[in-house]
Amino acid sequence: MSLFVLVRRLAWTVAAASVALTTMAASASAQGFFSFLWSGGSRETVSFPASYSPGQIIVSFGDRRLYWVNRRGQAISYPIAVPREQSRWQGVSTISDKRVNPSWTPTPQMRRENPSLPAYMPGGHPRNPLGVRALYLGATMYRIHGTDAPWTIGEAVSKGCIRMYNEDVLDLYPRVPIGARVTVTWKRFG
Repeated sequence: MSLFVLVRRLAWTVAAASVALTTMAASASAQGFFSFLWSGGSRETVSFPASYSPGQIIVSFGDRRLYWVNRRGQAISYPIAVPREQSRWQGVSTISDKRVNPSWTPTPQMRRENPSLPAYMPGGHPRNPLGVRALYLGATMYRIHGTDAPWTIGEAVSKGCIRMYNEDVLDLYPRVPIGARVTVTWKRFG
């Protein structure tokens, strides 16, 4: 067994224990402490093709990264969880809404797949799968959002949304205005 696999399994064990402990505390605080263990990597400033204008978001499912272009030729790169195979998509949209501590209502399909899901989860609840912030993509059900499951960052697990560490979505949220362009692609940049 490789050291990476061993550390990742340890992280999952710690995460499971953390979920039990964080039901009475905000999940973002524990997540920030343990996020270095997850497989998704970390936030960083990177060189980026100068053909992309500042202020736009590029989501690369291929890289499993979200890039916020902060100036020509440069972006802030955030690790993300991407859609599972049957939920993959790509296209261009805009940020149509932004919400602090968004509430969550699972779709009927989600409830058919997992009948134990609650019918509704209030915003701010530590088990809310949207985490602490959400940026809504056009008129779709897709969002860029935080998560209550930081160990999924770097994996292909979502039902179409783009998941981020809570501390990363907190960093991105104030940078992005409503109306910002979002390009979702399988193209690789890293």
